[in-house]
Amino acid sequence: MPPRNCVILGSGRSGTSMAAGLLAQAGYFMGGELWPANEGNPKGQFEDREVNAINDSLIASSVCATARRGLRKLLLGETPPLGEFQHWVAVLKPGAPIACNPEMRRRIAALTARQPFCFKDPRFSYTLGAWRACLGKALLLCVFRDPSVTAHSIVRECAAADYMKGVAMDASRALKVWEAMYRWILEVHRPQGGDWLFVHYDQLLDHSAYPRIEERLGVRLDRDFATAELNRSRPTVAVSRRVGQIYRHLCGLAGYEARRAGNGVPNP
Repeated sequence: MPPRNCVILGSGRSGTSMAAGLLAQAGYFMGGELWPANEGNPKGQFEDREVNAINDSLIASSVCATARRGLRKLLLGETPPLGEFQHWVAVLKPGAPIACNPEMRRRIAALTARQPFCFKDPRFSYTLGAWRACLGKALLLCVFRDPSVTAHSIVRECAAADYMKGVAMDASRALKVWEAMYRWILEVHRPQGGDWLFVHYDQLLDHSAYPRIEERLGVRLDRDFATAELNRSRPTVAVSRRVGQIYRHLCGLAGYEARRAGNGVPNP
């Protein structure tokens, strides 16, 4: 039997590329034009240009519609407009409308017609609803990481990547991105159903999540892909109580016991 279809989602810089890299050798269609490896993802990003373009456009359209209604500050905060392919750091209020027009539905259908597919994009944290009609029984693999560590990595990526020029990013803003995306996953997408699997970044590094992923997808994972050298970010900022609560909830869903020192658990 062919591998089961899969969609990988979760905040950018949380380990989604690591998860996709583990699956890259398993016979999946991951897109026709994958972005090359870069400094932030030396082994590859495993994201397709067309998948990113669709999701970026869906989010941008939602942002524009919000701005026309005069609600931009309420939903997005004090941030400058984002450009093409920059909306993986957008902050949307959970449940903000994301419309999918017929042209976008056609493009989504064309991509998902190639099976088995494995698509990875942090923007799915917002746009999953627009894809659901074409996903069938695909596994929804949510990857997450210590929010403070993730914030540090987001700031570093925005500072180093040419395509993110013009985006002002600091740890506080990065934590808002983390919070918004996982609130969408937990409050909007998960209650709508589907087969979900939650995995912590550390469970990919130490291979403890491999049996669950392999059983659910019917694949064999590459044991040589995830190495400790990929873990280069460190916690740099304290997190709010709400972010800590979201993180602990995710850890519970993944069966992961969060270490208390420096892992995004708020100080008492």
